This record gives sequence, structure tokens and C-alpha cells, in this order.
Amino acid sequence: MIFRHHLARAALSFLILATAAIFPAAAADRKFVTSPTLATEARVMVQLLSQAHYNRDAVRSTNYAEVVKDYMSVLDGQRMMFLKSDREKFDQAYATSLYWNVSRLGNIDAAYEIFYVYEQRAEDRVNWIFQNLDAAAEGLDTDEYYRIDRSKVEWPADQAEADHLWLNRLKFELIAEILNKKTPEEAKDAVHKRYERLLKNIADLEGNDVAEMFLATIGRLYDPHTTYLSGDTFEDFGIQLKLELVGIGAILGIEDDYCVVRDIVPGGPADLSKQLKPNDKIISVGQESGEPVEIIGMKLRKIVDMIRGEKGTTVRLLVQPGDAIDPSARKEIPIVRDVVKLNSARAHAAIFQVPGKNGTTMPIGVINLPSFYGPSDEDESEESKSSASLDVAKLIDQLKAAGIQGLVLDLRRNGGGLLSEAIEVTGLFIKNGPVVQVKNYAGDIRVSSDENDAVAYDGPLAVLVDRFSASASEIVTGALQNYGRAIVVGDSSTHGKGSVQALEEMKRYVPQLAYSPFKTGATKFTIQKYYLPNGNSTQLKGVVPDIVLPSIEDYLPIGEADLPRALAWDEIPTSFFEAQPIPDEVLLMLKKDSRERQNNLEEFSYLRRNVDWFKARQEEKLVSLNLERRQERQIEDEAFRKSLKEEKLELAKLDFPSEEFRLGPIEEKPAPEPKEENADAPESLEDELLSTDENSGFAKVDVHLKECLRVVGDAIELAQDKTRWANHTPPLTLSSADKG
Repeated sequence: MIFRHHLARAALSFLILATAAIFPAAAADRKFVTSPTLATEARVMVQLLSQAHYNRDAVRSTNYAEVVKDYMSVLDGQRMMFLKSDREKFDQAYATSLYWNVSRLGNIDAAYEIFYVYEQRAEDRVNWIFQNLDAAAEGLDTDEYYRIDRSKVEWPADQAEADHLWLNRLKFELIAEILNKKTPEEAKDAVHKRYERLLKNIADLEGNDVAEMFLATIGRLYDPHTTYLSGDTFEDFGIQLKLELVGIGAILGIEDDYCVVRDIVPGGPADLSKQLKPNDKIISVGQESGEPVEIIGMKLRKIVDMIRGEKGTTVRLLVQPGDAIDPSARKEIPIVRDVVKLNSARAHAAIFQVPGKNGTTMPIGVINLPSFYGPSDEDESEESKSSASLDVAKLIDQLKAAGIQGLVLDLRRNGGGLLSEAIEVTGLFIKNGPVVQVKNYAGDIRVSSDENDAVAYDGPLAVLVDRFSASASEIVTGALQNYGRAIVVGDSSTHGKGSVQALEEMKRYVPQLAYSPFKTGATKFTIQKYYLPNGNSTQLKGVVPDIVLPSIEDYLPIGEADLPRALAWDEIPTSFFEAQPIPDEVLLMLKKDSRERQNNLEEFSYLRRNVDWFKARQEEKLVSLNLERRQERQIEDEAFRKSLKEEKLELAKLDFPSEEFRLGPIEEKPAPEPKEENADAPESLEDELLSTDENSGFAKVDVHLKECLRVVGDAIELAQDKTRWANHTPPLTLSSADKG
């Protein structure tokens, strides 16, 4: 059973640019044929989803008409390639018969026929680009604007509108290259090569690739986490996962022709470098020597092949930061390929000396948990065995021995993991009781509980979360909140993924496929939803923190609610557990103190300035196609970043003193070579806010963590005045009733 959050809408999608005015004939040398094996898989997949998917009743045969539009968008994500009339013709030809053809006959000819049109359009459009590139380069003083995101607008009404749209697109690309210190001629050459490569990449697509895109589109009719994996993809699944761990430790996907970093594998080379981040776009890949190769529009498997390599060798990635306001922002990131070392991926901790109101300091621990991992296959003995729960328990023992007065469990960017580990980690902080409820399609509810009365830590506790905290992270956070065991601090909500997926290999579901001479694929589909002990779902809404802090992530489309056809929120009856949320009188006092700090401390002014600036830039849906204006904006942005750096250096002097705790040996890394200061080099806003020391697992000027530590400190000081307790127990501690 898969119980892990994936931000990607589709791991393999090939969004390639093309357009034309009328339906051309299919290329004579490109004729895809559906094998009997693939036809069986297509038919069985639809039957499987119709019978076993959690959301099966919400999808009817008539809904399959939407696949045409969705599939067109997979090919043409920015909707500037096909025309509006194309959709009408495709709908007329395929929409009403699509369900019958796929579910009963295994016929996916519609996928091929639409792709043939698309392939010819791509060739026509690239030829048009080559003819109009000079004209675009001569028109960079226009008053026009380009819409960055066209994914939700209609396709162009006619050829004239499409041509105008493409002319502006070329101006947009040329300006981006010039802002990256290229001459106009170099910029034109870069764009020309990009579209030459585009045609080559389209030609590299095979019938199985097209079928996979189409069947995955059908899967997403049911929910965002349901998809199809072709035989090749499924066969490579385990190998790719290993390569990602052996290569740089980044999970990649394709979005609008760009290779996007979906997630960073904790403890891998990319994670340890502290430079590559989720949502970054990789523009080009270079080896230790030789020219870098631009990968925009390239097939994902080819990109992975270029990035992976032998241990100890260096790959150079040219990246557009995911949170960069200026789409021309670039930075080069060298990463040394290596294996993911388990010790680096494990939970780690620190003790921070937090100032109190009376002039003293309070030692408060922080445990950072990257994921809910289980024992490794390499763990041969009890001594070497590690898991999220075992490691957190060991760190708690170390922190208690060092004299901590409070604890923060940091689950930011924790995308989930094993359900069993989520239950075990929760059990470290409660005596016993329900942790999560799971409901299947039939409405059957199963309650999973912590049945171990032992408590590893019963003192003041907070959980720190963000919009990337998902799935198993939300279970732990929500359960501790339900029990009143911890105060939750962070973004306006967690991610909101409250569903469970299964991965079904087709030949296991249909035994006769095991004898097929062709490779067989698999289907990943949603089978259950999970709920907190009080019956609330985390789906869509996530877990809402008790204390919300300003965050850039609240203005990024990264939550479950931002995904199309996400399952609805609902609730079920509460389970029986003997606990209550944090008393209102305690919560109000903690909120009041935090609100005062947010209004008065300079670090929050620093954070809000960045959030407000980022929000304003995000709301600018149109980008000027006037080079001079873009250059002026670039100067403004660089001045803002420069002032940000200066302010951060001052705020870093106010960071709380800390001491780190690691499980297992820590690999000593050489001190980084000093970098030449380059004020012109654009950086991502998140780099400014979350950058870390070379040998530290904790960030400088981490405003959210510092405030979470202060909240725990408030609870500790509140406990010194028994007249302010609620229910006759110290705030944020295990109640006397639960202690037994």
C-alpha cells in the first residue's frame, strides 16, 4: 500500500509546443499500433477503476468525454498550440465513444490520432518560429505583455491569434536569455536550438509513451493520485528510484516542457548541498567537462540518464528557482553524485537556548523528522536497525538526558511515509488510544491505535508544519492536536492529502498477461481515505495550525486543493479516545503572546516584507515584453535581494545558540571555498529565507522555528504559575489522567 505524498500531478508528462490551422494528414512514417497486451491493459484498467477506485461512483461513462480536453492539455499545457476548433473536432470524433472503445474494446486509437495531428503541428510551428525569430528580436520595445500561465484559458480562436501569441512567446524567451547576459544574437541562437531539440524529442516519443500519457489522463478522471505506468516505466520504477538515490537524490517530473524538481530525497547529495529545492526548474545539464545541454522539452528518461552517473563525479545543473519572481532568474548548482547515506536521511535533533522573560534561558529540543521511514534492508541487527519511531525515541532520550524543558517536532517538508511509523511516532507522546481511522468505499471504518502504554516524552510539546507536510505527517499532527498533546504552529494549513493508494501490477490482476511476450504495466489508484481520531478528514483542508505564521508557501499552488478532481472533504463519527484539545484559555494566552511578537519583532517585519513582495509579484499574471522595462525591474529585484541579504546577516546574529545531535557517525565535509560575491546573480527568495550553514541541518534566521521555540517557552513559563493552568495540569503536557 502506498502512503506517501506526491506533489506531482503526473510523473511522466510530455508537454510539447506546436500549432496549426487545420487537421493535417498523419506523418507517413509514424503509425502506432495497439498490441493485444496493451489493449487488454487499457480495458482492464478502466474496469479496475470502475470497480475498485474509492471515487468510482463520481465518474460515469459520460465523464470520459473530458479525457479529450485533458489529453490535449497534456500535449499542449499552455494552450497555445491547438486551436479552439481542434477541440471541437476532436470532441465530435472521439468524446461520445471513448468510454465504450477503451472499456470494452481496449481501443485507444484516439490517443494516436490526436498525437499525429500534434506532431505535424509541431513541425509546422517550429518552421514558423525559424522564419519569424528575427522579427521577434527586433520588437523588444513593445508595450505588449505576455501571460505566463495559459493553462486555464481557451485555445486560440484562429491561426492569426495563434501566430500573434507565438510572436509574443518568442519575445518573452528572447528577453529571458538577454537578461541572463546573452547578446541578442546569442539569445536567438539559444531559442533556435531549443526548438530544433523540440522536434527531435517529439520524434523520440514512441507508441507506449503516447499510450501512457493517454491512459494516465483517464486515471486522473478519478483523482489526482491515480495514474497508469507503462511496461517500461513500471520496469524502471525500482531502478529509477535507486538511481535517484545513487545519483543526486532528486525526484523529477515534467511540467510545461520543463524538468521540475518534485521532491528532494532526504540525505541525498541534493539535500546535503542545500541548493536544489522542490519546484526548481532544471534548464540544462552539464558534466564535469564540456558544454551543458539544454533539456527543455526533453524526455524525462533522457534527463534522468544525463543527471545520473558514477559516484564521485559532478553534474552541473542550470536551474530556474521555483520561487523566483523573475522568470529569467538562473543559477548553476554543481552536485557531486553519491549514494544516499542512511545516517544523513535519519531524524536529527538540536537543543536551542531560548531566552525567557526573566532573563534566563530555557533549553528546548527540536527533532527534525524528514519522513516516516521504516527499517532498511541493510539493518541486520537490532543495534543497527533504524526507523522513524526508533530514531525519534533515541533522540528524545538524548535530549532528556541533556536537560531539555520542552520539545518541538519539526515536520516541515515531511511528505509522509509508512502508516505504521506514523502510529508509532504518535505513541511516543500519548499513553495509548486511536491515532487514525481509515474508511473504504463501502463505508467500513477501521481504527488504528497506539496500544503501547509507554510514553517517551510527556513534557511541553509543539509540532511545526508547512504546506509540504502531508499524508503521514498530517496524521501525526492531527492526532496530537486532537489529544491536546501539542500545539501546532506553521503555515495556514498542511498539504491536505487524506487518501491512500495501491499499486496494482496488471499481470497480477490479470494472470494471463503474465504469459504475454510484451512488458506489462501497472495502475496506481486510490482505495481509501483516512481520518483523525475526532472523525475529521485531512483531505483538502489539511490540519489547521493553532498558531499561523506568515509564509510564502501560502501563495503557491502546492496544496491538494490546487489539484484537479481532488477528493472532497468529509467527516465520520469520532473514535473513542479519552482526551480533549488544548483548553481555550491556554490557547488564547499562547496566541496572544505570539501575536505580540509577530507585531513587534524585526524578524517578522523581515518575513512579512518578503511575503508581501512575493505575493505582489505572484499576482502579476502578465510579463512586459519591453526589454528596457524588464531590465529596470531586474535592477529593482536585485536591489531588494541585496537589502535582504544585509538584513539577514544582522538578524542571524540574534539566532539562538544551539547544539546538534545526530544518530550514527557524521560525515565530515570540507569547508566550502569562498565564493566571489556577485550582486547581479539572481537568487531565489527561499534561498534568502532558508539557507543553511554548510555543516548544519538547521537554517539561519528560521523565523518559523524560532517562534515555535518561543511558544514552547511560553508554555514552560505558564506552567510556573499554577493559577493559570487549565484542567489542573501544566500546559502542553500529558494530562495526569493519561499518566495513570
